[in-house]
Amino acid sequence: MKSPAVDTLTPILRISFPHEDRLGRGKMELLEHIRETGSISAAGRAMDMSYRRAWLLVSDMNRMFREPVVESQRGGPKGGGAALTPFGDELLARFRKMEQMMKTTLAEELAWLEANRSPESNR
Repeated sequence: MKSPAVDTLTPILRISFPHEDRLGRGKMELLEHIRETGSISAAGRAMDMSYRRAWLLVSDMNRMFREPVVESQRGGPKGGGAALTPFGDELLARFRKMEQMMKTTLAEELAWLEANRSPESNR
């Protein structure tokens, strides 16, 4: 049996900024892992992503906004780390709120699509 996430229709929020910048669920998941682990490299590992890729995504997000999303510290007794800034916490919360609003707003339309979906598309 397939998992419910695969069997149900799911809207996915992705916001496209000018100049090909994007903000979506992958970057938000990375922020959640950074908040949980206190580390960009550990967050990347949790997503099967290289440190370099995780660092580039964080760098992209920091560049996209007036305020930094993630701050990193080098060295120190624990060997450094990373944390969401207050702006990063708010960005994550607002993005998750937008996702929930989208699901709520589209629920009736998604139910209609589901009711009219071909049984063959359930494979």
